[in-house]
Amino acid sequence: MQLFSKAFWLQFSSPKAFYPFAGKLIPWFTALAAVFAVVGLYLSFFVAPTDYQQGESYRIMFIHVPAAWMSMFIYLVMCIYAGLGLVLNTRLSNMMAAALAPTGAMFTFLALWTGALWGKPTWGTYWVWDARLTSELILLFLYFGYIALQAAIDDPQRAARASGLLAIVGVINIPIIYFSVQWWNTLHQGASVTVTQAPTMAATMFAAMIVMTLAFWMYTIAVALVRVRQLILERERHAAWVLELAEAEK
Repeated sequence: MQLFSKAFWLQFSSPKAFYPFAGKLIPWFTALAAVFAVVGLYLSFFVAPTDYQQGESYRIMFIHVPAAWMSMFIYLVMCIYAGLGLVLNTRLSNMMAAALAPTGAMFTFLALWTGALWGKPTWGTYWVWDARLTSELILLFLYFGYIALQAAIDDPQRAARASGLLAIVGVINIPIIYFSVQWWNTLHQGASVTVTQAPTMAATMFAAMIVMTLAFWMYTIAVALVRVRQLILERERHAAWVLELAEAEK
């Protein structure tokens, strides 16, 4: 039960302790991402039935929907880490927020791009200024703004404060994205999967979507851990343990 104890996780709250711990986790999450991706793609393109209205073009949903989910979920997690960094002034929290931002931006772009490809055969156009699409585009700009602030300010603490405030202010966009199809009359279809109702799709379609979401989730964790280890080495480069590590690797 040590894994679930508070003391177990508190010991990894410092960059020095978290660095080797993250290194041990990366291969596991990378392997899980690969397994889930292979299974998810197989279910999506070879097992899930053809949609009776959209034909085969609907299969882009198995990339588009998980990417859209991850774009919002990563932003929320990034915002939590940024808030912890602002309130508790914890270096590792700020680093985790910075490590998540590029992956969140990638999934937001992927959601927009696949949505455009799906929109052409469905709506007859690649883009409309729909409430869901526009708010998702704003999310991409929020990610870009966060990354730009991190890069523009040399002092890591000032950069973390400025970008953290932007992340917290921008979190209001997440419920706008999620509820936009209910609040406004939009072209975008409503949610097929909710926490309060059974999925309005075939079981194999639902399974494929969930497995692809798990693949994206495992990938996000693996990449974030790789990136945060790089940030730790960069921002703690003058610490004695980092200098010792550099000497050991020579």
